[in-house]
Amino acid sequence: MTNETLTDAEIRDLRALAGIMIPASTTYGVPGADDPLIFDEILRNLERDTADTRTALRHLAELSGGAFADLAPDRRAEVSARFKQEGGAPLFSLNRVVLLCYYRDDRVMRSLGQEPRPPFPKGHVVEQGDWSLLDPVRQRAPMWRRA
Repeated sequence: MTNETLTDAEIRDLRALAGIMIPASTTYGVPGADDPLIFDEILRNLERDTADTRTALRHLAELSGGAFADLAPDRRAEVSARFKQEGGAPLFSLNRVVLLCYYRDDRVMRSLGQEPRPPFPKGHVVEQGDWSLLDPVRQRAPMWRRA
């Protein structure tokens, strides 16, 4: 897949980073976020987060001293750990896109015991939690102006 907003080098680095963020698991039988289908979905869904992604990838390249994708696996782990600490808001945006796309994958949903389908019209059963945890929110004054 090609992406007009990221360079080939940025795409390579992003794919390497995605594979570290969510690695494949033989134990659970799921692919990593660098899987071709999932990664194509990530590239298609960057949209408003493209600028943050580019900022994050520039920072990652600075920490790497060049192309992150070209680093040895142990060095990638070191750089990604530091990047996790220093990435800030751009990394947060990138994390969101990667996670959203990853959990849309049918293989991942099946591994979680979920039917791979949209939540509507059937819906999904959500077990009830402790509604009393919302009491402090219910008791506070409104945060809006009355019209």
